[in-house]
Amino acid sequence: MIELENLRKVVEQGLEYIKSQTDIQDAEIFVSWYDNITVRLNYTSDIPCNGVQEPKNILGYGVGVFVSLKTPDGLKTGYGSETADLTLSGVKSALRKARVNAVLDPDYKSLPNPVTHGNDIDVTEMNFEKEVTDEQIISLGWKTIESAIKEFQKKNISKSLIVGGDINIILEKMAVGNTNGLLASDLSSFISSSMTAMIENENAKGTGWNVGNSINDFDPEIAGRVAAKSAINSIGGKRIKSGKYKVIFGPQAVAMLFSEMIITALSLSSIDTGNSPYVKKFGEIVANKNLNIYDDGRLEGGPASKRFTCEGIPTGRTDLIQKGRLVGFLTNNYYSKKLESNIAGFAARNGFKFGRGGGRDYKRTNSIYATNFVIDGSRQTDTSGLLSKVRDGIYIGRLWYLYPVYGLAKADFTGTVIGDSYIIENGKIVCPLKPNSVRITDNFVKLLRDVIGISKNKKATQLWDAEEVIHAPEIAVKGIRLESIADTG
Repeated sequence: MIELENLRKVVEQGLEYIKSQTDIQDAEIFVSWYDNITVRLNYTSDIPCNGVQEPKNILGYGVGVFVSLKTPDGLKTGYGSETADLTLSGVKSALRKARVNAVLDPDYKSLPNPVTHGNDIDVTEMNFEKEVTDEQIISLGWKTIESAIKEFQKKNISKSLIVGGDINIILEKMAVGNTNGLLASDLSSFISSSMTAMIENENAKGTGWNVGNSINDFDPEIAGRVAAKSAINSIGGKRIKSGKYKVIFGPQAVAMLFSEMIITALSLSSIDTGNSPYVKKFGEIVANKNLNIYDDGRLEGGPASKRFTCEGIPTGRTDLIQKGRLVGFLTNNYYSKKLESNIAGFAARNGFKFGRGGGRDYKRTNSIYATNFVIDGSRQTDTSGLLSKVRDGIYIGRLWYLYPVYGLAKADFTGTVIGDSYIIENGKIVCPLKPNSVRITDNFVKLLRDVIGISKNKKATQLWDAEEVIHAPEIAVKGIRLESIADTG
């Protein structure tokens, strides 16, 4: 395991060398080490199985170099990286690649300046060597599987069961510096579990999940237990007719709506390309006035909290929608400086180099990612209050394969309701909705305007292959279009 101080030394030595290059206007060196550990879980009651598969990990470390070059044609910018070489030679190799990759970029302004704060945040961290042992990882897997099986046993259900999912642990360290004098380093950790439980002969399905910062404060039984309970509650699901319904979106469904579409629409890069319904909407009412949305990279106890971005800028809170009004965007340094004006400026608190599935990846250029993404209500209620507001409608607990149908700027979307969902009558849940029997087809700008209630309780939720953690409440919305899927048997 590579120490954080060693990463900082690579940055410092590399910057000294780069400063001697006369054609470089400014440069940034980013060095990272990450370990992404995955445990696959697969229990089948009627077929021999392993239950917990052998843990796998993707480990990487290396250096990335960004440069802006003075050329006769104008200012060029380029990025290059070198894998598994944390020496000055690695920096030089990455720099050569950055030179080769350099292209004209008239929109580039400058790199971030140094900051005087950033370490004043208490981020929970794993003890990499003591907590993350093979024995502990395997134990987490078995506890998750066993918690699901115990729930089924309480109802004397032992046949036709499938319980599957994974536990994912991310450990990461990074150091970054630039020729403006900025130097920052950070280490963080993340753990999540996601489970699906099925009772095949009942066509019943349920999901459960959990997220945290450390193995020691992570309860592996939550995901398995909740998934099994939800599958049991889904037995006997009924179909509904196509039409417009009042809908309560559960935390996973809310997270899916935001992660797949709305977060991207609130990114300054999408505004720059015109691929957002919020172009030229800054300062306007764009949602129900009860709705507040923000991202907070240093949320106390937040699973996705970090001290610094991958650009060396301190993380913090970025308000996006306040009482229905669009007040901000997620951005990194590049777009913050490109689109700043005398009227509005946007703090660059979301510039990260996340690899697919997590981990700060030296091979990637800085992009824009959410961290702890929070959806809140000025007026909040509990689940029973939302049920009373809806009275007759549908509770959607899980969506799948959600996507914009005419491009993000139009905000129209579709997806499938695949489980954890119920029919509401007279303000009460009366029966489960049959999984995979309904599609949702609507518009997310309209959806945010038509919010009629937001729950007080939030569930920290990370979707598969997503980087951010969404702190999602239940949200009630009127007039949602649901379409019945043809019954295939």
